[in-house]
Amino acid sequence: MSSTTVNVLRWSALAAGVFYGFSHQRTLYKQAEKHHEQEEYNHKAQLIEQAKAEYKKKTSPPSGLITDPDDSRFDLEAFLKAKSEEK
Repeated sequence: MSSTTVNVLRWSALAAGVFYGFSHQRTLYKQAEKHHEQEEYNHKAQLIEQAKAEYKKKTSPPSGLITDPDDSRFDLEAFLKAKSEEK
């Protein structure tokens, strides 16, 4: 092979490698960005669910039901009835 043909092949291979590397890097960057956005969305959804639970606990009227089993006034039957009605 002549020197010119070898140089053309070398430069062509270099250009193809650079192009492949650039496009592969873009693909990896987009995947990482999507993953980061999904994690951020899941974190926000978790915070919203936590806030809803706290709000529900804060605004629920006191039921008079004692849920602490160490309390001397704890009534297991009333507690089990209340839990079965919740579901």
